[in-house]
Amino acid sequence: MLNGEWYLLYVSSGHEEQAKRNLKQRIKYMDVDDKIFDIVIPTAKEIEIKVGKRRTVDKKAFPGYIMINMELDEHSWDVVRNTPGVSGFVSTGVKPVPLVREEANAILQRMQEAPSEVKVTFREGQSVRVTNGPFIDFIGKVDQINLDKGKVKVLLSLFGRETPVELDLLGVESI
Repeated sequence: MLNGEWYLLYVSSGHEEQAKRNLKQRIKYMDVDDKIFDIVIPTAKEIEIKVGKRRTVDKKAFPGYIMINMELDEHSWDVVRNTPGVSGFVSTGVKPVPLVREEANAILQRMQEAPSEVKVTFREGQSVRVTNGPFIDFIGKVDQINLDKGKVKVLLSLFGRETPVELDLLGVESI
């Protein structure tokens, strides 16, 4: 564990990486690396299924916020809050309030965990196209999505009737 305490910073949403780069640069040039130890953009891993391919992606857990581990004094506080891209510290008053150590550890731990959520690009009631198996190129409507099993129930028109068919999440794509 690092020496300082974790603080939460407001930054422009979508510009977290830029704010982190600016902070690192300022820490280096203002010679406060003995007071500011680490900068983290909180993320969570998700499994995304797109165009029939499964991949793990990092999604920002708190868009518009970054975490910084530091020893707070007047100089380090001034360096951080006057960094381009940083709007300020999350605080209840004038002086920044550190995150509770258990909260900070929980956020950092969640970043290390394997993805538990599957994110699909379609939803119930939406039209999808079957991309593999015996019903390839059939178009149907999503009836149910079962993320735990990795299956989707699609209503396909077979012999003039709507028939429910259970398929793998990787076997369908949204239209």
